[in-house]
Amino acid sequence: TGARAPSIGLYDDDDERNDRIGLFDDDDMGSGSAEGGFSTEDETGAKMEEMVALGSSSHLSHGQGGRPTSWAAEGHRRVRSDEVSRRMRWLTGMAAIGGFLFGYDTGVISGAMLPIQRAFDLTPSQEEVIVSSTVLAAFVSSLVGGSINNSFGRRRAILFASTVFTLGSITLAIAWDYLSLIIGRIIVGIGIGVASLTTPVYIAEVAKPSMRGTLVTVNALLVCVGQFTAGMIDGIFDELAADKGGWRFMLGLAALPSILMFLGFLHLPESPRWLAAAGRTGEALDVLRSMRDTDHDANEELTDILDSTPGVSAMGDPSEHMSLESAGSGGGGSVVGSPTAWGQGVSRKHFVFRVADMLCDGPTRRALFLGCGIMALQQFCGINTVMYYAASIYEMSEFDEMTSIWLSGFTALAQVLGLVLSIFLVERAGRRKLVLVSLFFVALSLFGLGLSFFLARVLSDPVTITQGMCRSQPATVWNGITKFCYDCAQMEHCGFCGGLCAEGDEHGPMDPNVCPASSSDWVFSTCQNKFGWMSVFFMVSYLLSFGVGMGGLPWTINSEIYPLQHRSLAVSFSTATNWMGNMIVSATFLTISSDAVLTTYGAFWLYATISLLGLFWMFCALPETKGLSLEEIEDLFRNQNDVPRGSLQLGMEDKDLIAQLAT
Repeated sequence: TGARAPSIGLYDDDDERNDRIGLFDDDDMGSGSAEGGFSTEDETGAKMEEMVALGSSSHLSHGQGGRPTSWAAEGHRRVRSDEVSRRMRWLTGMAAIGGFLFGYDTGVISGAMLPIQRAFDLTPSQEEVIVSSTVLAAFVSSLVGGSINNSFGRRRAILFASTVFTLGSITLAIAWDYLSLIIGRIIVGIGIGVASLTTPVYIAEVAKPSMRGTLVTVNALLVCVGQFTAGMIDGIFDELAADKGGWRFMLGLAALPSILMFLGFLHLPESPRWLAAAGRTGEALDVLRSMRDTDHDANEELTDILDSTPGVSAMGDPSEHMSLESAGSGGGGSVVGSPTAWGQGVSRKHFVFRVADMLCDGPTRRALFLGCGIMALQQFCGINTVMYYAASIYEMSEFDEMTSIWLSGFTALAQVLGLVLSIFLVERAGRRKLVLVSLFFVALSLFGLGLSFFLARVLSDPVTITQGMCRSQPATVWNGITKFCYDCAQMEHCGFCGGLCAEGDEHGPMDPNVCPASSSDWVFSTCQNKFGWMSVFFMVSYLLSFGVGMGGLPWTINSEIYPLQHRSLAVSFSTATNWMGNMIVSATFLTISSDAVLTTYGAFWLYATISLLGLFWMFCALPETKGLSLEEIEDLFRNQNDVPRGSLQLGMEDKDLIAQLAT
């Protein structure tokens, strides 16, 4: 399956070592790759010849036997490294569109809900159903997505997700009633669930260890870029076509990036780790050689991947397994089993038995507990209350609808800036330090955000006289007696005027003698808020702090910490945990933030407390994975009673056969 580029005679010590153990030389540039992979032979070969021309007798000194010295070999590596970096950026950009779609849907519903509510006269409970239906669908599809990944590969799973998302976006754009809105949101949720599971894993499995944290965090950055873009789209269409179905464009435009992702992935390779697990080792090596600086690096990485494969094979029927030598010659031959590879064999096992195998494996069980825990923590920090209901939160802060929509869009930019910092720092400071710092400032910001709402209430104009139903309201954490303008304005059909809380509507009180309708003192739904700036400040602080660590690193960590044999299923469980937390928070925020339950400030203080508790847990439980290979990270979760990962390592003759299978 691998084609060899023209040899130009560049050698170094690594080449001689590879010759001794039967691995490829650095000038063996594989052009074939799995399912739409890159073709690099002509382009890279031409650049190699150019380097040789530049390194003529005036620049190249020759060692024994006429071999060029390390100068030429270093030039060779640099040209190849540039090619690898270019491919990696393109691949990451295409995969990260899945993150953009995730973020766009999260952000767009925040601004779209206000005009949708007017168009269909929705109740608060119906609004929660529309928001949470996508989250529920994403939760279910993320569970199923593990099997899709395991059986069909990361690439096909992403193609499926982009197709489904496109159909859902079109359905939402033409929605004609409440039920069709829910159907469209469910379809979109299915696509988001599979994409949110698959794209971080795909990037992590293809990326070099030194770039993995940065590239997976780019996926999270695109989530935030999607949220910011959605906010801008919401603001534009709400201003230009608020009463002409502008929300249809807000929701329907998501089809464009999903189509782009589909077209892009038609020409991208499959994950080399999935290919190796599926027994297509020659194709896996081709992909690794096109994504690594040297063939030696690619061979060593494939060897590490296959070192962990016997532990997986042991799960299946021993009669199905065979050695590398018996796998036969030729590219794509099965390495660990015939007629099927372990990945295909495992995918045929009943889901319950696959889960049991995963939970019975000690290192995977410990990693899964951490992975699911950090995903739940990400959601119970309250991020999606801010993203789904940002405009509503600003309205609670007494901003008008138009201002609320624009503010919700621009504050999302703070999380984008946080993710940019995270990308810069993740391979420098490490995952652990960024997560801990992020959680500390997230908790601080949530306490401040809650305080801004508390001060807005207790420092609003006092109520001295109340009438009828405006005297009190049901309450859990306070007495419910109307004492302030804020309390009065929060009650349905009540307004405030000169110290009086009376029944009325936006035009004035029911009894015109109480407060004339023409009076500018009549306040309905909102009161003057001197602390709106404080809400905006802590909202921006919260999103910036969240973006630095908790925005992207839970996805990065979950894409790294699981063994290959359980990775698809484990990531599907952790992703499902994320969506379950998302669903619980988004479906309950409007309820628990009501004055009848916890109040707005009580809800934010609850999320702040959870963040603080999570900080202490992460301090005790989260290891550092910076710079480690995926296989080395497995060892962080092993203890002395577990079977060592290297106990079933390949023999030297099997390692030599890796090279033979790719030629």
